[in-house]
Amino acid sequence: MRDAYHEDLDRLTGQLVEMTRLVGSAISRASTALLDADLVLAESVIVADNAVDTLRDELDRKAMDLLARQQPVASDLRVIVATLKMSADLERMGDLARHVARAARRRFPEPAVPAPLRATIVEMGQVAERLVAKTGSVISSHDVEAALQIERDDDDMDRLHRALFTALLDVSAPYSVEAAIDVTLVSRYYERFADHAVAVARRVVFLVTGQQARELAETP
Repeated sequence: MRDAYHEDLDRLTGQLVEMTRLVGSAISRASTALLDADLVLAESVIVADNAVDTLRDELDRKAMDLLARQQPVASDLRVIVATLKMSADLERMGDLARHVARAARRRFPEPAVPAPLRATIVEMGQVAERLVAKTGSVISSHDVEAALQIERDDDDMDRLHRALFTALLDVSAPYSVEAAIDVTLVSRYYERFADHAVAVARRVVFLVTGQQARELAETP
């Protein structure tokens, strides 16, 4: 009976990793749709978000069932509680990828990103993809140091987010109000996407150590 229980716990981890795969694919395709004004690709990202939502619902049902049936304690309880919270973060990451795709759809057939800002958006998309890939690895491996590194990697996204705002605030910038709004929103979507990856990494740290990431960072 206990073997089946621990297999169920392992299955939760596997489904979380699958969520990171789906979300990683979504942000990659949404970025391409945004930069290439690809309506078909944008629509596919929007529709595919249903799969992330469905997986989150399934994960939450299984986690609640384990709580009710097994009454876990200590590290097993942390696994289930962390799963519930991580699935919420990953579902939100999927929503943010969908928002990027909707920005592409909203401006079709024109590209939503002005040419001078494309390089920064490309880099933001790349950082987002790396972060979610690392997040999946950390969930699978329970590597605390790698989880802490994700928080440091998020600095790259914050830097790019600030750079876009600086460019948009330049009084000599030739951007229309619509373009400025689009880029501001898209930049925020990427920045929040990265923040949720950090939140997942912090939950892995707590799951493994029973301590908050900030507490470990403060340890000499």
